[in-house]
Amino acid sequence: MVAESSAVGPIIISDEVHGLPFSKGLTAQSFMATGLPPSRAYAVASAVESAIRARGSQRISSAELREVEARTLRESAGDVYARRYEHFAELSNLDPPLIVLIGGTTGVGKSTVATEIAHRLGITRIVSTDSIRQVMRGIFSRDLMPAIYESSFSAWRGLRVPVPQGANPLIVGFREQTAVVATGIVSLIERAVIEGVSMIVEGIHLVPGYIEPSQFEGARVVQLVIAVDDEEAHRSHFYIRDVRTEGRRAFEKYKANFDNIRQLGSYIEGLAHEHGTPIVHSLELDATVAQTLEWIVSEVTGEPGPKTARIEPKDSPGTEEGTDA
Repeated sequence: MVAESSAVGPIIISDEVHGLPFSKGLTAQSFMATGLPPSRAYAVASAVESAIRARGSQRISSAELREVEARTLRESAGDVYARRYEHFAELSNLDPPLIVLIGGTTGVGKSTVATEIAHRLGITRIVSTDSIRQVMRGIFSRDLMPAIYESSFSAWRGLRVPVPQGANPLIVGFREQTAVVATGIVSLIERAVIEGVSMIVEGIHLVPGYIEPSQFEGARVVQLVIAVDDEEAHRSHFYIRDVRTEGRRAFEKYKANFDNIRQLGSYIEGLAHEHGTPIVHSLELDATVAQTLEWIVSEVTGEPGPKTARIEPKDSPGTEEGTDA
């Protein structure tokens, strides 16, 4: 890191290893994680530097720096941004690793949200449940475990036993596939806990009730579900994804199975109601990311989460962004 002003000497963070210099660029980046636009973030970072120099000392502890940053952010941008900054700083200083599980049906934007959340929380490990399923395909043959060789919305084709009378084959097949993939997810989380590494796992197989967050001692595990209520908005996600990936994730395939994808979404959201898992309704990316971050913070700190994210339980449950292929 390079000091931002050499005219009066660098500001040194005194309790860091070797006395690291203060950086306006890195400070602005941390402010941008709260949702502050880049130009405003850099302006606030400059104000932080001025506030530190006004103290009459070129040395400051990291705790004092955080106080100056939060106070300056509050004065310049408001309480909302300052609270987010304080919460993110609190999360980054957690001793136990943070494991975030983001579920929801295909095409609701899970991987996009996961990437944004990881960036804001400084988490470098993101894993898709479709990647776990792909690894399991390399271990178990189709004859031994046919369910994992089908897409989530067509897993019923891999069922080896008759579907009970009155049951929905789509849901029965998905349940079987989810139960298998869940064993791999649990092992992955357990490994992250042993290593003490924070991680985000996203995918359609993160279904409430199949993995119990409280079972992992030594980690803070937060689970939530992303949902898109409007069918046309959901359908448009597949078209946009097809364009962005230059057809590698074929629109026609998802279009043909859209009704099944929506049914799985209803089923997952119904189980979220039943198990008290937060549901974040995706309308616009920035708002979805902000609500997701607020839920993560609320689960870790015990503070109330955003009211718009949680839905009251229904009387009964409803009947990824990954590749899902």
